[in-house]
Amino acid sequence: MKNSSSTQPDTACATQPVSDNNPRCPVRMSIQVLGGKWKLLLLSYLFEAPRRYGELRRLVPDVTEKMLIQVLRELEADGLLTRTMHHQVPPRVDYALTEAGRQVRPVFDQLLSWGENYLAMSNEQ
Repeated sequence: MKNSSSTQPDTACATQPVSDNNPRCPVRMSIQVLGGKWKLLLLSYLFEAPRRYGELRRLVPDVTEKMLIQVLRELEADGLLTRTMHHQVPPRVDYALTEAGRQVRPVFDQLLSWGENYLAMSNEQ
């Protein structure tokens, strides 16, 4: 029987078959919202300050323009960032984190720490 006062998340959903799409599984939801090659990298630049589209394009030169637009739209649709269009010549678009996007920061910091430790262990081998 599950202890309802436990602070541990229910990870049973993580053991379900991949074909079983459980929308209430926090592990799957986290991967869906934050997964992919570019999302955390883009968020890392937005943690520092709001950015213009062109800035993000220059900061992540390996991403194609099509993919950058797609990922930014996904992050906006998931409520992690806002897109502000300034009607001027030339057009200007700014991206900034929402409160939900800022809440990713502690998770990102933990991943960064883990990555640094992992790299150090890999270099020792």
